Amino acid sequence: MSEYTLLVLAAGMGSRFGGLKQIEPVGPNGEFIIDYSVYDALKTGFNKVVFVIKKENEQIFKETIGSRLGSKVKVEYAFQDLTDLPDPYICPKERTKPWGTGHALYAARHLLNGPFAVINADDFYGFEAYKILMDFLKTNKNPHHYLTVGYKVENTLSENGAVKRGINKTENGLLKEIIESKVAKENGQIIARPLDGRDAFILGENDLASMNIFGFTSSMVQATIDRFPEFLEKNLNNPNSEYLMTNDIITKEISANKAVMYVKETNAKWQGVTYKEDKESVVNAINKYIEDGLYPKNLWQ
Repeated sequence: MSEYTLLVLAAGMGSRFGGLKQIEPVGPNGEFIIDYSVYDALKTGFNKVVFVIKKENEQIFKETIGSRLGSKVKVEYAFQDLTDLPDPYICPKERTKPWGTGHALYAARHLLNGPFAVINADDFYGFEAYKILMDFLKTNKNPHHYLTVGYKVENTLSENGAVKRGINKTENGLLKEIIESKVAKENGQIIARPLDGRDAFILGENDLASMNIFGFTSSMVQATIDRFPEFLEKNLNNPNSEYLMTNDIITKEISANKAVMYVKETNAKWQGVTYKEDKESVVNAINKYIEDGLYPKNLWQ
């Protein structure tokens, strides 16, 4: 049987939320957002889950989500460690910030042997997103063709402040660039402020955000390994630098004509906890999904 892996990025610090938001209960029986993500993914055919976590959070992950999933699916862990860098690079002693999403994928490089999807642990994507991913992974024959699920920006905002979003720039259904931006409603308009210092721009209601949900082949793992030294050469001593899957790998692979990324739109509403105040709306949304029969009340029974 082919191995289809769900790679869950769960090593983020949750600084704006003020805690380890990946293991914040949102379901009626203490389920996390991750539980619903894995539940949806398993229904579409994913049969392995790899969690990228910090080593110090291993026990709490294994006692909670790990123990719930152990009998349902093959579960493995990769540890995102600041010192895990390619030779000859050595992490500066003063570095405390994680190296970013590209480094999270790098941390799992030995556990990814076939088609895989990437998601954030603290984002609720909805069943349709996993169906789109699996349909692509099962039918894709080109090792350099990838896919991202695009969400209408309007469906990804928080009422409690600005959010970081990757804004998809597309042409004929293909991704040209992901512009990492801070996005918020200002005076009735949705404004994106690119993190790289480019001018702010207004977003339309049909513009799509990339919510760090991707379908890849194993060539993405190699691209992540190959592009890391280039990043470190420029950014090793910048304590705030991040090796981003979007800016530093995907966009560069596309620009170099080494990869093609399809964009498939979903009408699903993203749910997530960026700020503590967001939790109530996520809990309410999940309760409504349960009432509508989309999920059982006790997810893993």
